[in-house]
Amino acid sequence: MAVKQVYNILFYLCAMKKSPITIKDIARELGISPSTVSRALQSHPDISLSTREKVQQYAKEHHYKPNGLALSLRTNKNKTIGVIIPEIVHYFFSSVLAGIEDIADKEGYNVIVCQSGENYEKEVRNTEALISSRVSGVLASLSKNTTNYDHFQEIVDSDIPLVFFDRICIGILTDKVVVDDYAGAYAAADYLIKTGCRRIAFFSSPPHLEISKNRKNGYLDALRFHKIDIDEQLIRICDTREDAIRVTPEFLAMDNRPDAFFAINDQCAAGILFAVKRYGLKVPEEISIFGFSDGEFALASDPMLSTVEQHGFEMGVHAAQLLISKIKGETQGRYTNKIIKTNLQIRGTTRILPA
Repeated sequence: MAVKQVYNILFYLCAMKKSPITIKDIARELGISPSTVSRALQSHPDISLSTREKVQQYAKEHHYKPNGLALSLRTNKNKTIGVIIPEIVHYFFSSVLAGIEDIADKEGYNVIVCQSGENYEKEVRNTEALISSRVSGVLASLSKNTTNYDHFQEIVDSDIPLVFFDRICIGILTDKVVVDDYAGAYAAADYLIKTGCRRIAFFSSPPHLEISKNRKNGYLDALRFHKIDIDEQLIRICDTREDAIRVTPEFLAMDNRPDAFFAINDQCAAGILFAVKRYGLKVPEEISIFGFSDGEFALASDPMLSTVEQHGFEMGVHAAQLLISKIKGETQGRYTNKIIKTNLQIRGTTRILPA
């Protein structure tokens, strides 16, 4: 059989595929009104038992599924939570999402996940789509390119509860869940210093992000506490593995090169590790490396990365709990800033603390 004939047959079969059955379809087949079908499906007492059984049996045999959006428009009860995250494939955000879905499932809520892809325009479209879908509430973590927050204010102005997590906007009055970025960064830099490091490079994210400000301040205050001069040449905006592989050799070529790197996230730290090994330096004997997150990059690296553990699942749990409490009206007029403590995971990219 010719390829064109096969294509035509497949096209015909796809075209003939039945659409999902509706209440009107059931009503037409059984010779009753759509309203009777609707009430029979809900086991309304005004509908006779025989009619209820006949309708429900027909619906079951023909795989009828109620239209959730239509139901929400009629009842104004849409048990759906919208989530906006920068990247689904990012280990930290997937961990947060797992925590969100765990609580949502227990509370009977569905979850719609939107991925901004670190793109402001797409993030705006995400918020517009969730508002149009009449979700019960929104959980959001900002794209790193977002500097205008009007689209998130529109969520609040639409009387939809909003909770920020991780990358937050401090200019909008709403609940927020963050890790203690400052304390985590301070502890990481302090550990590097206590193991003998004195020239610690810091690779950061864009400075308008709160996580960037807090982690940088933690790093700087650790240097100040130990009376180590701050060298601005050792601080660079670099937050991806690819950029770290490209930028790190510039630092290693300095006359007075760094003896340690502290990265804003584990992807960046993994890129630093790759570049340092390719440069021919030993880790951690000559160069120590510290990351932030404790995701798959930390465990897949060789040696495994020392890092600050963020507890993404816990963040997702707290964010979902705060949002659902708002949806239920349990915390009206009160706003919570939940801070999750971090801890250090010491592995092969840093030296052992002296006894």
